Amino acid sequence: MVAYGRRMVLGLAVGAVSTFAFLGASLSVAQAQDTPTLYFSAIPDDDETRLMQRFAAVADYLEAELGVPVEYVPVKDYAGSVVAFRNDQIQLGWFGGLSGVQARLAVPGSRALAQGEEDMTFVSYFIAHKDTGLEESDSFPMAAEGMTFTFGAQTSTSGRLFPDFHIREQTGKAPDEFFSRVGFSGDHGQTLRLVSTGAYQVGALNYTVYDTAVQENAPEVATTRVIWKTPPYPDYNWAIRGDVDARFGEGFADRVQAALVGMTDPDLLASFPRKAFVPAANEDYEAILETGRTLGLLD
Repeated sequence: MVAYGRRMVLGLAVGAVSTFAFLGASLSVAQAQDTPTLYFSAIPDDDETRLMQRFAAVADYLEAELGVPVEYVPVKDYAGSVVAFRNDQIQLGWFGGLSGVQARLAVPGSRALAQGEEDMTFVSYFIAHKDTGLEESDSFPMAAEGMTFTFGAQTSTSGRLFPDFHIREQTGKAPDEFFSRVGFSGDHGQTLRLVSTGAYQVGALNYTVYDTAVQENAPEVATTRVIWKTPPYPDYNWAIRGDVDARFGEGFADRVQAALVGMTDPDLLASFPRKAFVPAANEDYEAILETGRTLGLLD
């Protein structure tokens, strides 16, 4: 009953035709007010409209599974998701690898709960505008030296952290030494758009964003091409604050993990997009912790 409290209260208030129905509605309101709400967010790796569409249904699913009100809270940027987690404005987050590590470091006792099946072997694509003449290769595109380049968000795992790491490892130079100009687009979709127009000649982004654009026959793919794929690394994950059991009851974090791993609806999974979620632990992201500290992105 509580899981659908907000929706049921609205229906009762509109349709009340008797004292009994009115009292029932008032009771439902009181129960809903007594039940804490679980707030969650996600890194804004796509435009806000698509994110709202993706996560409204996820909120409904979690609410039904957990028996508490659940609300999705949009944030403006990657740093905003970490700040919201630290400040207890959200208790659960769908983070990238790096932002997840940052969030868990900010709140003692926080833990990674789940990841997509694909997330332990995630890759970034380096893409180029077709006019550069660069072609796909198994080797890092050394011919891109002197061209313009854009990352995604500054704390994106797939759009900055590992692309930055591999540029340094493969070339022996920092990105701004290897490329003539380096920018940050803000998100993966914008990286694709900027490279497609030639605003930047080369960029790095989340492989699922580019593959989805290809599947949807997006106009940006006509002027871009994948030129290199990074080695695999761990990435996206659900993380939860360490104090949720005290607020929602003993074992609540485990229940959230079970709900995420038990998400089997193809439409819900496609919104991420993931084939399935599997359990995750903080230890799975040690490589990100080490790489982030090496690049000076973590304390």
